[in-house]
Amino acid sequence: MNSMPLTDANVDLDLLRRMRAGEAQALASLYQRHQAPLYRFALLRSGSPDTAADVVQDVFMALIEGKLNFDPLRGGLSSFLYGVARNFMLKRAEGERRYLPLQVHASDEDDDECDITDCAITPLEKILMNERAESVRAALAKIAPHYRDVLILYEIQDLSYVEIANICHIDIGTVRSRLSRARVKCAALLTLMNDADGDERLANTSTER
Repeated sequence: MNSMPLTDANVDLDLLRRMRAGEAQALASLYQRHQAPLYRFALLRSGSPDTAADVVQDVFMALIEGKLNFDPLRGGLSSFLYGVARNFMLKRAEGERRYLPLQVHASDEDDDECDITDCAITPLEKILMNERAESVRAALAKIAPHYRDVLILYEIQDLSYVEIANICHIDIGTVRSRLSRARVKCAALLTLMNDADGDERLANTSTER
């Protein structure tokens, strides 16, 4: 009688158990399964290949050294690692901003009553699949980090509202609100980039906080 195939969650748990038992191949398999998605998230989140590589290394070093309190009852390992990567990037950003004046734009405050429908713009995933990917990365770098998180995790990493809520420590209503606002802001920046004089005006557009 054939055994039931393992789900992704069970594969991760099995590999994690074997890694903690000292099996090098289990660590290699975990790295192979999660390195690329984590790097893509960190790259889009930070805009820096060097930072993305460092964050991925930090995540796996923390995993190897047993510093992470992963609870499988609270979600899958993949979502957990996204949350760890995000926390590392938040700490990095906090250190970089320590000596910079705080800038807050009222229009960037969360508004759970926001009712911007998804049909108001072309689905972002269509943009992400075409030759304008570099423009999208530039646009992502100019929207506030809390919007950037949900946009990347939903549109690119294909996570659910529940998973994103857990990663970002917010409720599902806030996920929806931030996603709607992020889509509109990103679309507006892409439109600006495509204008004849968009490059000059974009260069004068400060990064949103």
